[in-house]
Amino acid sequence: MDLSYSPADEAFRADFRSWLADNLPTEWRHPGFWREIDADEAFGMRRAWEAGKAEAGFAGIQWPVEYGGRGGTPAQRAIYDEEMAAHRAPSTVNSLGLTFLAPTVMVLGTDEQKRAIIKPLLHNDVIWCQGFSEPNAGSDLAAVQLRAEADGEDYLLNGQKIWTSNALHADKMFALVRTSVEDKRHRGITMLLVDLKDAAGGYVPGVDVRPLKQMSGALDFGEVFFTDVRVPRANVLGDEGGGWDVAMLLLSFERGASAMGQYAAFRRELEDIVEVARALGRDDDPLLRQRIAAQVIELEALKYHSLSILTQVEQGNELGAASSITKLQWSETHQDIGELFTDVAGLSHQIARPRPDLDLRALQQSFMWSRSETIWGGSSQVQRTIVAERVLGLPR
Repeated sequence: MDLSYSPADEAFRADFRSWLADNLPTEWRHPGFWREIDADEAFGMRRAWEAGKAEAGFAGIQWPVEYGGRGGTPAQRAIYDEEMAAHRAPSTVNSLGLTFLAPTVMVLGTDEQKRAIIKPLLHNDVIWCQGFSEPNAGSDLAAVQLRAEADGEDYLLNGQKIWTSNALHADKMFALVRTSVEDKRHRGITMLLVDLKDAAGGYVPGVDVRPLKQMSGALDFGEVFFTDVRVPRANVLGDEGGGWDVAMLLLSFERGASAMGQYAAFRRELEDIVEVARALGRDDDPLLRQRIAAQVIELEALKYHSLSILTQVEQGNELGAASSITKLQWSETHQDIGELFTDVAGLSHQIARPRPDLDLRALQQSFMWSRSETIWGGSSQVQRTIVAERVLGLPR
C-alpha cells in the first residue's frame, strides 16, 4: 500500500489550496453560515462559485480533457475531495449529474448526447436530478411504473417519481421509465433524459414538481408528476428496454474508488464535536474521552482502507464487489460519529442554539443525514450480502 502522494499530485494539492485561499469566501467556511441564507439564494451562490471553479480547471478532476475535465489521476481526485472537506467548501449543487450521469454518458452516450450533456453539466449550465424511486419502487427498482408510451417520434410520460434529490432546482432528469411490460420485471425499462424546464426556465407542460420537507426543515427532495409529457425518443440513453443495464452501470459510479473525501469531512466533524465537549465542560469526562479516542481510531482505519483502495485503483486493478466494503465502512463510521455527538451534547443536541455562543445546527443536520447513509446507495444489509458472497465466497 502506498501511503504517499507523488510530487505531481502534491503540486496539484498546492495549486488547489492556493485557488481555494483566493476564491473561497472566509465566511462560507463558518459552520452554520448556509443556514442563515434563503435556500434558493444559497443554491445560486454555490452554483456560480462552482462554475468559476470549473473555469479555473478544478472540476471534473479525472474526466478526460476532451470533455472539459482536468485529465487528472485518481489520487488527485482524492486530494480534491480532501481539500474541499478540509476547507469547508460547499458541496456541489450538481452531484447527481457529476457522479452518475456524466460518466455513464461518456461510456454509452451518442456523440450528440456527449456534446449536449457533459460540458454544460460540468459548468452548471444545466442542473440534473435522478428519477428512480416511485411510491411503489424504492429499493426495488424493477418495480418502476412511470409509463413512456411511443407516440410517433416522441414518448408520452405519465406517472410519478418521489424522493427525487435536487428536484426543486433541476432543469432535467435522467429517469427510469417503463416502455413495455415483459415477463421479467427488469426488462422493458428504459433510461430516458427528460426536460423538466423549457428554455425560459418555466416547467414543461405536464410537469408538476412538489417539495418534500424533511424533519430537519431542509427541502432536498421533491416529488415529480408527469401528465402527457412529450419527450423525444432520441433522448434514450443506451438502448430502449435496456435501462436496467444502464442503471447498474450508472450506480456503479456511486461508491467511487476511495473514501478520502469522507474521511476528511468526518475528521473535521469530530473536531467540531470535541469543541462542543469543551464548550459544555465535558472534555474531562473519562468515558467521553474514551469514546472520542475510539472514533479517532475508527477514522484512521477508514483512512488507511481508503489509501489501500486508492493504491489498487492507481495500479489499474478492478475493485468490483470489494467497493461494498468501502461503502459499509464510511457510512457506519459516520453514524457512529453522529451518535457520539448526541452523547457529548446530551439533551442540547435537540436544540439549535442551546447557548448564544454555541450553534449546533451543522452537527444536527449531519447527524440526521447520516441515518440515511446506510440505506441509499445500497443498504448495509445488501452490502454485507455482496461482501459475503462475492468477496468472501460464502454460500448463499
